[in-house]
Amino acid sequence: MSWIILVIAGLFEVGFTTCLKLSNNFSNIKWSAAFFVCISLSFLLLNKAIQTLPMGTAYAVWTGIGAVGTVLVGILFFEEPVNFWRIFFIATLIGSILGLKFIAGSH
Repeated sequence: MSWIILVIAGLFEVGFTTCLKLSNNFSNIKWSAAFFVCISLSFLLLNKAIQTLPMGTAYAVWTGIGAVGTVLVGILFFEEPVNFWRIFFIATLIGSILGLKFIAGSH
C-alpha cells in the first residue's frame, strides 16, 4: 500500500509543477490554489509513505516520478522539445525508479 501512496504522491508532484507553470507567477488564483492543494497532498502522501518505506528510496522514487511526469507534461501540453537524448535519459530515469522499487522490495 505504501508504494501506491508514493506513486500518488509523485503524481501530485507533477500536478503542482504543472499548476505552478499555469499559475503565471501566482497571478492566476485558480491555478495558484490548485498548486497549493497539490503540493500539500504530495508532501502529506510522501510523509505517509516514508513511515514504512526507506526514506532515501521513497524520496528518490517520488522525485523521479515528478521529474518524468513533468517532462512528459511539458512535451505533451507545452510543446517542449523531444529528441533522442531527452527520451533516452527519461527512459534511464524510469529504469532507475523501477530498480529502486525492486531493490527495496527484496529486503
